Amino acid sequence: MIFLMRILFACTLGIFLAGLCGAAGAAQPLKIVVYGGSGHIGQRIVHEALARGHEVRVVVRDPAEMHETHAHLTVTAGNVLDSAQVARTIGGEDVVVCAVSFRKPPDPSGYRRAAESLIGALRQLGGRAPRLIVVGGAGSLERSPGVLVADSIPAAYRGEALGQKDALDYYRTVADVSWTYFSPAATIAPGTRTGKFRLGADQVVSDDKGVSRISMEDYAVAVIDEAEKPAHVHRRFTIGY
Repeated sequence: MIFLMRILFACTLGIFLAGLCGAAGAAQPLKIVVYGGSGHIGQRIVHEALARGHEVRVVVRDPAEMHETHAHLTVTAGNVLDSAQVARTIGGEDVVVCAVSFRKPPDPSGYRRAAESLIGALRQLGGRAPRLIVVGGAGSLERSPGVLVADSIPAAYRGEALGQKDALDYYRTVADVSWTYFSPAATIAPGTRTGKFRLGADQVVSDDKGVSRISMEDYAVAVIDEAEKPAHVHRRFTIGY
């Protein structure tokens, strides 16, 4: 009986210690700011972050546009183009995600101006600056060496694609603060969260039929993966099935 009690005590102690080790090694919740969190992609990024236990602050021009509610979600008004305001908003946070669209009304130059505003804010914060993840465009990806996705985009949408490329070109001149630019597949649309996808660098990721696509849900998974475990600092990456 004493022998069995010793075994039981040892097993219980082992489980307890393992639990302590697991708790110590568990990832701590991040404080994430999402600009444009009410948009199609932005709201999925917010949902994914909340589902993983992170604290999320959404910054939009009109807070009434944000319909999701959660105990770990706050919504504030703000403008990504106001660099001083951005600095006040993101100071002390861990990650800032820019998912702002300049599609309505069309303003292709907005992407470069947003990039300059965000980088300016990060520089103001110095050591308190969070990491930046940018929801980018697919137009600057290569289908083959020297051939961009933007080359085959209809003229009506090419301005936006080139505006996003201009922003990426600017980010690539920045080495003193942390940024990551994340291009989706050539086609991104609402769909299913599978958690299964492939990542790439500057070339479009396509399936065995030559189709480049990703769901917004899986794109959001990869955004929060990058937030939790940064693997593409100071560079662009992309995604596809």
